[in-house]
Amino acid sequence: MGENTNNTNSSANANNTKKIALTAMMAAIAVVGSTFSFPVFGSKCAPVQHMVNVLCAVFLGPGYGLAAAYIASLIRNFLGLGTLLAFPGSMCGALLSGLLYKKFQTLPAAYVGEIFGTAVIGGMLAFPIARLAMGNGTAALFTFVVPFLISTAGGTIIAAIITGVMKGTGVLASLKTQLAE
Repeated sequence: MGENTNNTNSSANANNTKKIALTAMMAAIAVVGSTFSFPVFGSKCAPVQHMVNVLCAVFLGPGYGLAAAYIASLIRNFLGLGTLLAFPGSMCGALLSGLLYKKFQTLPAAYVGEIFGTAVIGGMLAFPIARLAMGNGTAALFTFVVPFLISTAGGTIIAAIITGVMKGTGVLASLKTQLAE
């Protein structure tokens, strides 16, 4: 009985280690990918972050996806590659994408979660950050919805292409199985 418990614990630890390593790798991809960004109405749009959010939702779930988005936003800010607006934009998209994918187990659910979470929820949560923490007196409640929508749409399209190809070749199911072991 004790041996079986040890095997179960060992398997769970290996699974957590895989997920933590993949979370760190995804955060690193988001940071490196943020060197490709473009300004839209006072925000830096980084579509690679949104691609990463969808991939994390599919492979890791909402908690690890949220962690990857937070880590990437923190590092991007420390390196001067992002602004404080990276936090609500990336984190809301990652969380909602992960939650919807977990509930519905479909790729479109992950895409919708990323776009709505980033553009609408993250865009509106960016307003008080811009106004209070960044001193942007011209910011309004919906100021960042359009720029965040542009960024997340680009990243989500990239993620849809990647996940679509992975699904079609069977790689998606294989990787999900490996992460579940």
